[in-house]
Amino acid sequence: MFKSIRESLSRTRQSVFGQIASVLGAGDITEETWEDLEALLIQADVGVPTTVYLVDSLREQVRREGLYRADQLVNALRAQLRAILVDPPAFDMEEKRLLTVVMIVGVNGSGKTTTIGKLAHRYKEKGYKVMLAAGDTFRAAAIDQLTIWGERADVPVIAGQPGGDPAAVAYDGIRAARARGYNMLFIDTAGRLHTKFNLMKELEKVYGVCRKSVHAAPHDVLLVLDAPTGQNALTQAAKFKESVNVSGVILTKLDSTAKGGMVFAIYRELGLPVRFIGTGERIQDLAPFDADQFIQGLFDQ
Repeated sequence: MFKSIRESLSRTRQSVFGQIASVLGAGDITEETWEDLEALLIQADVGVPTTVYLVDSLREQVRREGLYRADQLVNALRAQLRAILVDPPAFDMEEKRLLTVVMIVGVNGSGKTTTIGKLAHRYKEKGYKVMLAAGDTFRAAAIDQLTIWGERADVPVIAGQPGGDPAAVAYDGIRAARARGYNMLFIDTAGRLHTKFNLMKELEKVYGVCRKSVHAAPHDVLLVLDAPTGQNALTQAAKFKESVNVSGVILTKLDSTAKGGMVFAIYRELGLPVRFIGTGERIQDLAPFDADQFIQGLFDQ
């Protein structure tokens, strides 16, 4: 698992974090050192607000501890980055209950439906009785795509008609899961562009059906974000969080981008934990997020 997370961070490590030590050098800390560090962090898509916070915090630490060499700054940076990745509370969807309902949300192209297939496989392997509900009735072929992933994971899929009411599909999924004795239901949703007001309202309706049908449901709302979109993903995340109380993030396609720094902005600016990282194309390529392994994978060559 660690190897796959490390491999998925190779572009971010090679282009940015792995280069910090050599770029900053081993000389004394100067104003140029701070400028170089700031540029590298922004290049990694840490984002301006989080970059400013990090640089200001490091400046204060340098003054407080009397650090003066640039190589000392690298270790201080690692510690500051790790501090941002606050360990989240226990994963609510893994609590024991008769039926756990999890909504999966995100924009088209983020890898949302593929991720649901991977989640289904993961939790079936852990002993859960998993069912999927094809709530993305908006996009052509979305139902077929989820059905294929259901077959790969060997779990049933509850579906309606294309163009149908997603909230009705969610309700049917909950009813079917209860009737057949399944204890985990993942609900796919349309890949809404966060600017489409009506679609966001529809998403809120699905959320409401879950809330009325099962106690404390949805127990988690996981937002799938496409790592190559970088800082644009933060805008998406803020809107989804506002509409349906997103509880965590799944980051996909991290292996195809050098923008792994966005994880720090997700934590610090949105207050959302990253729960999983997609590490490849195979159904088993979904790794639980581990903050220590993530930091190590960013820096260690």
